[in-house]
Amino acid sequence: MNSTALATIAATGFFVAFFHAAIPTHWLPFVLVARARSWNRAKALGVVVFAGLGHLALMSLLGLAIAWFGFELDEHFGHAFTQVAGAALLAVGLFYFWRQWRGKGILHHHTMGGHHEPSSHCGHEPGHSHLEAELEGSALVSDRKGDWVAISGLFIMVTLSPCEGFLPIYLSGVKFGWQGFFVLSGTLAVGTLGGMLLFTWLTLIGLRKVELKRIERWESGLLGLVFTVLGALMLTLEHAH
Repeated sequence: MNSTALATIAATGFFVAFFHAAIPTHWLPFVLVARARSWNRAKALGVVVFAGLGHLALMSLLGLAIAWFGFELDEHFGHAFTQVAGAALLAVGLFYFWRQWRGKGILHHHTMGGHHEPSSHCGHEPGHSHLEAELEGSALVSDRKGDWVAISGLFIMVTLSPCEGFLPIYLSGVKFGWQGFFVLSGTLAVGTLGGMLLFTWLTLIGLRKVELKRIERWESGLLGLVFTVLGALMLTLEHAH
């Protein structure tokens, strides 16, 4: 294990974090609420930062728990831990491939106070994201609610929607100790918050023409590929070491 391996894991983590932030659940709610409440861009982006920090705080706490648990196992099992962690990442990758094969590629959560079921009336398929329809029926865009109600709702919605795909990345960084934890936490922060701000801003200025929902449908499959490659990399590096 060396700095090159950590850099590879960090780059993989950045891809996972940025890709997760590109999914509409992490920026579209801010755009729709901002438009419904006539917020200017600065206020909308400020709310993104506020909610994003809550999201990152929860992820860092979960990552800390994984790192601490991994440190304890690594201390007792040494090289065997890396092999087990690599095998676990391969298993996670296969799980995401299975989800994609089962037609459950979209991993987003429902919005607070909004729910939408696919039907022949809406013309949506079960694998289609119904985020916009859910938001239209939620309290977040209601003019009868104050701004702080909407801001708090966005904060809770994003905070309680952790990037579960990043948690195995923390596991892969256990061999690098606290340095690995802080590097990966920084990577998570830059990738997630940067992605949320970028896609929110692009949409607010009217440049959102990239159909990210097509990417969203393949979220599980892409994560499966990432973790399969990362698991194989860990096993290969450990064998070489």
